[in-house]
Amino acid sequence: MGSFIFSYAKRSIPLMRIFIVLILLIVSVVSGFCLYNKLMKEVRIVEDGNDIQVKTMGDDVQTVFNQMGILVESYDYVSEPLSMKLSDETVHEVVIRRAVPVNIELEGRKTQVMTYHDTIGETIAANGIVMGPLDRVEGRSLNDPVNMGMDIKIIRVREELITEAEDIPYTTEKTPNEQMNQGEQKVIQEGVNGILEKYYKITYEDNRIVSRVYMDEKVVKEPVTELIEFGTVPNFKTARGDTVRYRKVLDMYATAYTSSFEDTGKHPDHPEFGICYTGMKAREGIIAVDPKVIPLYTKVYVEVVGSTPDYGFAIAGDIGSAIKGNLIDLYFDSKEAVSKWGKKKVRVYILNEQNDTRWKETDYTK
Repeated sequence: MGSFIFSYAKRSIPLMRIFIVLILLIVSVVSGFCLYNKLMKEVRIVEDGNDIQVKTMGDDVQTVFNQMGILVESYDYVSEPLSMKLSDETVHEVVIRRAVPVNIELEGRKTQVMTYHDTIGETIAANGIVMGPLDRVEGRSLNDPVNMGMDIKIIRVREELITEAEDIPYTTEKTPNEQMNQGEQKVIQEGVNGILEKYYKITYEDNRIVSRVYMDEKVVKEPVTELIEFGTVPNFKTARGDTVRYRKVLDMYATAYTSSFEDTGKHPDHPEFGICYTGMKAREGIIAVDPKVIPLYTKVYVEVVGSTPDYGFAIAGDIGSAIKGNLIDLYFDSKEAVSKWGKKKVRVYILNEQNDTRWKETDYTK
């Protein structure tokens, strides 16, 4: 009996040791598991709509990405810094947006950029491009989503108001002047064009004019009317260059006479020899007229129709029994001149200035 007990005791010692080792092992495992759970951090990674839950012993986001084999480029979007420390007290969420290439064309230059933004407007702003209030994207809206490889052409749009001046032509008013010769005129007031300003809105796209719209206009300077007086007195120039002003012209025939007995019925010893009906002394420049057609003392100019020189300036100072109607008689100093003259067709101008100093009545009187 005693030996049995001793033998049993010898066998039980190893069993106790094994038991103790097992207990220690279990305690160690449980302690390690507890420590592991305490040091473990939980991270939620969201990438392009995919949700991944990760538990890690890593201290920062970069370590987690390395463990997961996640590679991000500098142009990709990561919601948290890669160096951010992780905590076991919260679940960290890290969002990744992968950038895609797009082409941005601005003012004739095309550049490929990488963008992770959702809309065209965000992509443009992210690349430091400031859109003006009138700028636009050709064929697209700023709120349109971004697609890989898309072309984004920005059109620079600007407007400006311009002013263009146009002349307003002046008008001319003409007034008759009864003291001036026909064909002559005198400017009393110079005409001046007015100025009309027209306003246009010009639209440029990439510095090219695409529209021109009339907006308004305004008269900034009224035109000044030109005032002109024009002559009404008929006139002509003689072969000698004298200007003859007349108020009436008569187409007539002219004969010629002298103071001789054959022409006047008076001999040189007659007290009225060489004296005209008006009392004027007969001399070249005196003409005999029908007073019903040309009143006596009327100053005229006798123009010969043809190549013969004009008789010239004269005064109606005589009458004759044969001088009736459209017939006048021209006085000459010699019979030779009378014979040479004969009878000619003439044009008699009734002078406008009857008191013209070129014809002095004293030259024709006694």
